[in-house]
Amino acid sequence: MTTAGPPVRGRSTRQRAAVAAALDEVDEFRSAQDLHDMLKHRGDSVGLTTVYRTLQSLADAGEVDVLRTHDGESVYRRCSTGEHHHHLVCRVCGKAVEVEGPAVEKWAEAIAVEHGYVNVAHTVEIFGTCAECASAGSRSAGGPSTPSPSG
Repeated sequence: MTTAGPPVRGRSTRQRAAVAAALDEVDEFRSAQDLHDMLKHRGDSVGLTTVYRTLQSLADAGEVDVLRTHDGESVYRRCSTGEHHHHLVCRVCGKAVEVEGPAVEKWAEAIAVEHGYVNVAHTVEIFGTCAECASAGSRSAGGPSTPSPSG
């Protein structure tokens, strides 16, 4: 069996390789439960705990991006760049686009300096409705159902 992407840190097992391979197959953010279900449906016997541990290992190594949904659930996606970046995420389908934000970087640095902070890090994620979902929603009776921003 061959898998794309870098190896998973820690003990290398068939199950960990299956989780890493599943992440390589999806472009949108997925929860551990979603990935577990995906693995089950394709016949891979991987426990949910192993999925969580593997995702945590990948996150610690900086190999996956992690977001928290509006209900607090962590969702994961394989990073396509090792550089600092932000995400534009569709609330309806979960599609995510990696974006650079020079203005955000300048703003974060200015706020830090203004308040006397050093060694500052930040996370900025932008949520909205992608063009495909907006178009599909305008064709349906009620339009897309998206949660309101929380912050």
